[in-house]
Amino acid sequence: MSTVKIPPVLRAAVGGEREVSADGADVGQVLRSLADAHPDTERQLFGEDGALNRYVNVYLNDEDVRVLDGLETPVKPEDTLVILPAMAGG
Repeated sequence: MSTVKIPPVLRAAVGGEREVSADGADVGQVLRSLADAHPDTERQLFGEDGALNRYVNVYLNDEDVRVLDGLETPVKPEDTLVILPAMAGG
């Protein structure tokens, strides 16, 4: 299982945990596994079309998955995903 680091804004949806383990062969499967285990995270992570919300950044071992293969980026059990919501304002 991969480790998923949870940002403060999503921690209430995962029981206050800073990180959780989730299964999957690629980034999309890991995030879906997270959403299946913690349904309150799904709307935060995914749009109605099933794509990653544009204001959510996901890093696989410090690499933005959008510059890799997006949700299809392969994941190994020892990998770490970091979810970072985009900040806006001025």
